[in-house]
Amino acid sequence: MIVGAVGSYTATSLTERSRWRRARAERWDQKRLDTYASYANALKHQINIAQRMGAARGFQHAVDPLDPEQGLPQLAEAEARRAAEWESVLLVGDAETIGAAREWHEAVWNVELYARGLQHDPAGWEGAVRRMSRARDDFYALARRDLGISGPPPPSGNWPRVWQRQEEAN
Repeated sequence: MIVGAVGSYTATSLTERSRWRRARAERWDQKRLDTYASYANALKHQINIAQRMGAARGFQHAVDPLDPEQGLPQLAEAEARRAAEWESVLLVGDAETIGAAREWHEAVWNVELYARGLQHDPAGWEGAVRRMSRARDDFYALARRDLGISGPPPPSGNWPRVWQRQEEAN
């Protein structure tokens, strides 16, 4: 009887421990997903402002111009939001995804140099935007891997888009 009670207690304890670990892993997966998504959304907002400012400066493949004087405060606010989201990425992300996130926001900062009027070369703008797109793709691929999402990553966001290159060739 004692052996049966000990066996029952052990089995129940192991089952509960396993259930608790699964629930904890699911909570952390959800937290990482929310964190990565919030970070990406904050950075995309920052990119949008920088590209609109770039459009106002005449750079290719950017639309909906935003006067740089009006854009600068918006860019500063977007950077502050991105920096706040970054702290959460540092807390819950794995090392490779954190590295990719850093590469992405540093690539965005490079685009911002053009948006702010500190760089002027149109070819440099194009290169900076391409590097930013590649950095974004790398971040998403590593975030998906960290989250255990199988399958290929989303289609590349390379710039200029295929339809833009085809339009320029005609």
